[in-house]
Order: sequence, then C-alpha cells, then structure tokens
Amino acid sequence: MIYTVTFNPSLDYIVDVTDFKTGVVNRTTGEKIFAGGKGINVSMVLKNLGMSNTSLGFTAGFTGNEIKRLLGEKGVNTDFIEVEDGISRINVKLRSNEESEINGQGPAITEDNIKKLYEKLDCLKESDVLVLAGSIPDVMPSSMYMDIMKHLEGRGINIVVDATRNLLTNVLPYKPFLIKPNNHELGEIFGVEITDKDDVIKYAKKLQEQGARNVLVSMAGDGAVLVTEDGQEFKANAPKGKLKNSVGAGDSMVAGFVYGYLKSNDYKQAFIYGVCTGSASAFSEELATKPEVEALIDKWENASN
Repeated sequence: MIYTVTFNPSLDYIVDVTDFKTGVVNRTTGEKIFAGGKGINVSMVLKNLGMSNTSLGFTAGFTGNEIKRLLGEKGVNTDFIEVEDGISRINVKLRSNEESEINGQGPAITEDNIKKLYEKLDCLKESDVLVLAGSIPDVMPSSMYMDIMKHLEGRGINIVVDATRNLLTNVLPYKPFLIKPNNHELGEIFGVEITDKDDVIKYAKKLQEQGARNVLVSMAGDGAVLVTEDGQEFKANAPKGKLKNSVGAGDSMVAGFVYGYLKSNDYKQAFIYGVCTGSASAFSEELATKPEVEALIDKWENASN
C-alpha cells in the first residue's frame, strides 16, 4: 500500500484576472478550485496512473470537508485527522500580468492530533511506501519528518521525502528510500552553484554518503538525474512541450517514479516514468493523466532512438 502525508492541505483557488490593479474592484475571467498540497498532488497523480493509495494528514472545518470531497471525486482514499480549532487553508493564486499568491495559515494542530497520526502510521506494514512531502506548519515540531522516520525505523517501510534544506538533510541518517531535491535545493544544501548534470551526480552521491538510498534531482526544463542505491546513474533531458502549469510538476515526478518502480522493480523504468509524469503535468492545466504520460513516454523514447 502507498500512503502520502500532507500536514497542511489546502483548497487552491486559482483566478485569472485581465490587467489586475490594486485598490479597485477586479473581476475574474476564469477560476478553478483544486485540493492542494504536495502529498495530495502525489496521491492524485498515483490515482490517475491507476495506483490505489491513501492520503493522510490533517483537515479542519468546511474547507477540510471540501478537500475530502474533491479527493473522493478523484477516487483517492483519505484518512485525515479532523482538527477542532480553525479551518484548512485556502491558497489564492492570482494569474494576471504577474502571478501572485496568498497562502492561508491552516488549523491549530495539537499534540493529540499528532499522536493520532502516529497511531495511523503504526498500521503500515513492511514494503509499504510512505511519501512525506512539503513544508511543516509552524504549529508542529520542525523535526516532524525526522521524528516520523525515527519512529518507523527498522520496519521495512520505503519512505520517500520531498522537502527542502534541513527538513531533508535531517532525515538522511534514517536511510530514506528516495529523496527528490531540485538542482537549486541541492546546491543550497552544499553552498554551491550547480551548473550541469555531472555536478548534480557529484552532490547527489554526497547525499547518499549521508544515508539516502536513491536521489532523484529535478532540473525543470533541463531534465533530471537519478543516482541509485545499486550504483546506477541516469541523466535525461526534459521532454519537449509547452509549459502550461509548473505547480505540481515535482510532485508528479515523485508519483511517476513510485508508480514506475512498483510496476517494474526497475530504476530505469522508474526514472522514465518520473521524468515523463512530471513533464506531462507541466504541459497540462491539471495534473497528469495516464494517457498523457504514456503518450509522452512514447514520443520521448522515439525521439531518443
């Protein structure tokens, strides 16, 4: 079974406004509402690819109910913990001459809520996959990812971590199955500027020396790199296409990698699915679907031959 964790899920309210101006009434020319959050994005893409999974985390209030309803519409299993104080956040994404965002705060998660999360995580079994993705709300311990991995240590659970800086480096001693920084985040960790894929491989291996089993590094339009626990190295240029929406592309790459690996038990296939799933989401207004991913894989592989 696959589980994803989103500590602070959201309703993403995306509005289009022609020539937005401050201080006056602006009217939208288009609007959409999605369930948002990095772990939730992973869950939705996995479901789009045909792989069942369960989304964990915390929800509150009427917005939390809507998040669960939207995920249910997509066929994603949810097992969220209901928080009493506050509401799940609404993130407003304004698309006009410039793009702007206003992100909500989220509910007040308590120690008792966190205890209930651990009780759910204790139900995971050997060879299950757990995806920890995104930031940690201020109301929770900043060591939460590390605490979870320490709690689950030795149980044979394959844990994927998609986070930044200390959230990522702190978990390395607990040997995550996969980490997915981008090239800029990788450079920030080591205080260097990374300019090419050979540099990515060099520093990805340093993360392996600190404990990571597999390191997948996204490079936006420049492609991606994978360094595996069995010594393989893969480099890929990005598939060709028109960028429509970069939100969720990195989460889609994680979902594609997990899907590809569980289907094939082969890191090369996992890498191909990861790269093409991330790109398929970037080339779409919404998250990638299975037909979009498979069409991109066929096109990409034919272009490589």
